[in-house]
Amino acid sequence: MAQWTQMNQLFQYMPTQTVTDLYPAAAFPIEVRYFLAEWIEEQRWEDFELENVEQAGKAQDLLEQIINILQNLAHQKPNVVERMRLMHISRNMNIFRQEPLQFGVMVRDILRKERVLLSNASSQASNQPLVSPDSVATNMCDVDQLVLKVLEIQDRRQKIHQLQEELNWERQNFESLQGQQNGLDPKNAELQKLKKLQSNIQKLEFNLQAMVKNRFQILQEAADCLDRCQMRLITRLKAWRWEQNQSTIGHPFDDNLSPLQTWCEQLLGVNGKLRQEGMLVGEPIPELLERLARLQQALIQSCLLVDKQPPQVIKTQSKFSTTVRYLLGEKMAPGKPVVFKAQIITEAQARNLGQLANLPSENVGELINNTAILENNSVTRSTCATFRHMSIKKIKRADRKGSESVTEEKFALLFSTEITITGCDTPYRIQMISVPVVIIVHGSQDNNALATIIWDCAFSEPDRIPFVVPERVPWKKMCITLNSKFMCEVQTKHCLDQYNQHFLAQKIFDNPDISEDFSNLLVSWGQFNKEVLPGRQFTFWQWFEGVMELSKKHLRDYWTEGLIFGFIGKQHLHLILKDRPNGTFLLRFSDSEIGGITIAYVAPSENGGQKIQNIQPFTKKDLEIRCLGNRIGDIKHLTLLYPDFPKHDVFRKYYTEDPVTSAKGGYLSTTLQTIVTTTEADAVSLSGLSMTPRCETPQDHSPHGYPMPQFQTSFSPEPSVQGAEFVPEFSDPGALFPGDLVQPENMDMDIEDILQRLGN
Repeated sequence: MAQWTQMNQLFQYMPTQTVTDLYPAAAFPIEVRYFLAEWIEEQRWEDFELENVEQAGKAQDLLEQIINILQNLAHQKPNVVERMRLMHISRNMNIFRQEPLQFGVMVRDILRKERVLLSNASSQASNQPLVSPDSVATNMCDVDQLVLKVLEIQDRRQKIHQLQEELNWERQNFESLQGQQNGLDPKNAELQKLKKLQSNIQKLEFNLQAMVKNRFQILQEAADCLDRCQMRLITRLKAWRWEQNQSTIGHPFDDNLSPLQTWCEQLLGVNGKLRQEGMLVGEPIPELLERLARLQQALIQSCLLVDKQPPQVIKTQSKFSTTVRYLLGEKMAPGKPVVFKAQIITEAQARNLGQLANLPSENVGELINNTAILENNSVTRSTCATFRHMSIKKIKRADRKGSESVTEEKFALLFSTEITITGCDTPYRIQMISVPVVIIVHGSQDNNALATIIWDCAFSEPDRIPFVVPERVPWKKMCITLNSKFMCEVQTKHCLDQYNQHFLAQKIFDNPDISEDFSNLLVSWGQFNKEVLPGRQFTFWQWFEGVMELSKKHLRDYWTEGLIFGFIGKQHLHLILKDRPNGTFLLRFSDSEIGGITIAYVAPSENGGQKIQNIQPFTKKDLEIRCLGNRIGDIKHLTLLYPDFPKHDVFRKYYTEDPVTSAKGGYLSTTLQTIVTTTEADAVSLSGLSMTPRCETPQDHSPHGYPMPQFQTSFSPEPSVQGAEFVPEFSDPGALFPGDLVQPENMDMDIEDILQRLGN
């Protein structure tokens, strides 16, 4: 209804005659548009063409609905004048029941004219060009103007035909009277009539020549307009493909192809009508017809898209799927099925595609299940070929240069077929390549292959030569990429703040200075994922990807609520925690381990001062055993989340009930609890049947000097089976007792024996 609302505002500036012409009273009066505004705009009228007789049923259905709605509205109106007017309109619309397609085309043209009027009004008000290259809606209005030009050309042709018939009639009368003029008095009425006929013939000839010239001019203007519209369409299709590629790194992407499909179909229809009009001219216009043929070929070959891209990291012998979509699928000529073929091509072959008349001759890989039939879905109005169970059996690699690895080599899938469009004499070859893919043979290569894809997606230009990317990029661009990818992978709206970004720069440039300005520095591909970080065994990307993976699976909610500080260097860490009370802590991603999160907290030092402690990082495996919320709740000397939020107020909702092992066969049930050991000698205290054992790891301190988080395992002091002999059961065999202590022959040992054995 938005379009009708805008038209209402425009009516006050429009001449009455323009409004009257727009809504013909005898066929589609303005009352119909007014009362049914929302319903009319919800229907699909663009499909209707007089030539498409298969759409007659749909047009008939819409017509019947309009008549029924008008009659129902009439019965609801208390005002007798409105009631009688609506009944009269509904009866008049019965004339279209014999020609429902004519009705559908009429409503389609009225809506198109409305859009043109609105666009022109908007253009005049803002003094801006009518067409914005980034707006499909605006371009559709431009197409509407093009359609109106075609209608104008057709109208001129009909008028030329009428003028020609009238001229032929007048010439015939003139010739008949001319044979009788000899010997007539110059004042004779017949002679005067002859002169009048001659004058009228001259006038008709002049008008006819002017109209023919005008029609030819409009035809040329329409061809120019079609060319411009099609260039914008092809540019938009390229932009769609680039945006699809950018979505890999988290950029927003609207994958709805319906508006673009309508645009393609309209341009093809306009081209066909212009070619018909060009052939109906008295003398053929070969230049115009050749130009329209070239435009048609370019359009037909540009409407193939990879709707669902293949995985950009493909492991050999693994199944994957991909889908191509043809936007002119509903315009294909009926006949034998259209079969698409897919093949693997190298980067060099992708560059040469535009220069080759045929498909690449060299086969660089064996692709299983590489054919698919193009099928139409009438519900979604999409025509697609889906390769459901493809796999790469083997791949032939190019010679690598220098230190280049196999995970830096880019390939693509090429999809191709021949297609025939209704109304075209010859078939056209159409083809399209996928986004770049990296082919691996082992899962261990996945991370490095993904780095190649991320660099390619983030820093490629829309119209590049396949698959050229810069070797160095500004740190600002890298920041945007890391932030977008992190938010996309973790599925969060909480972005990396300036402190996080600064630490990432410190990390990749190996510069711990917290006051350094990194914004104008360039990051190389080597710094991103070829060179290992100083003092580490992994690259920057491997470390960053590990953090994303951990956050995605275990930390999303904590991060989204801002409970995790994230990326922060130790120098900055000491700066913000140095004046905080003991027990203040924050959560940061480990910079020494892949996929770890650690707790930094303020603790009392031996000399009565304070020190910053960092607990051994929790990894994916640790958080699968016990979640982060419970671990924080377990550690008693953590009290305030930085800057000053009471721990339990913030994390209480993340506490879960401890998993309790079921008591069987007389055993006591057990639970796990995290503790932090800060000394080399861990005490094992037993009071009755309560003990605090070391459980998770045989070390008290990590190789990096972190205090070690461990488990406290507790169990019920009452036997689970009354009167039965029982011993505690632990989830980590060997972490509490040596193996010989849990053998059947030792089950009758008392507490003193256990303590003695542990002491030894």
